[in-house]
Amino acid sequence: VGRFAVSNKGPRERGTEADLAAQREIRRMLLGAFPAHGFIGEEGEHVRAPADVPCWYVDPLDGTTNYVHGAPAYCVSVALARGDELLVGTIYDPVRDECFTARAGGGAQRNGRPIRVATTSTLADALVAVCCPAHVDRDAPSVRDFLAVLPAVQAVRRTGSTASNLAYVACGRFDAFWLRSIRPWDVAAGLLLVAAAGGTVRPMPPQLGRRVPLADPAFVVAASPALADELIAVLPETG
Repeated sequence: VGRFAVSNKGPRERGTEADLAAQREIRRMLLGAFPAHGFIGEEGEHVRAPADVPCWYVDPLDGTTNYVHGAPAYCVSVALARGDELLVGTIYDPVRDECFTARAGGGAQRNGRPIRVATTSTLADALVAVCCPAHVDRDAPSVRDFLAVLPAVQAVRRTGSTASNLAYVACGRFDAFWLRSIRPWDVAAGLLLVAAAGGTVRPMPPQLGRRVPLADPAFVVAASPALADELIAVLPETG
């Protein structure tokens, strides 16, 4: 951790040389192998492509604040999508040496072994994850959501890594997770992991359709449809 300088990306938001160096290397490898593809990364240097051409979504270090402080909840997230259709995705946790992978129609794995979501079907028995923005006021939508969900579940966890939360839903460590506002590179791989592991992925609000729009992702993911329905019912109707 100490090898990389830290900079401020925004209010209470940190960036490191590690983020930049990792994205440069991932971009070099992906576009070197697939030069016609698009590339959207957290650290900029986007390569736009037509809507029918596959595009890579990359977060080179999700959970940067954890990384800076030496807290073990950060990962690398890489996904390929065509429009809003997710094709392949991977999340790698270097601390636990866990590599989560998924492809559309092909199931999900952790270090090469199949994974499935938990069997929890009741919100009162659920361990639920949430991510909040780097800076929130006490009246912020994310705080209202947290206060609405907390009494209805067994417990709530905030890891500080959106991609890790989704990977943990996919392998059964968490039962559900929700977000009203996030960037596509944070969630593209994880959304595919949850779906490929047998989980429920719902856009929020639900009437948006079957797929989460990557241009503006907002969603509820859960181990079961019943659990997703309960969580959606508990969340306030407006953010």
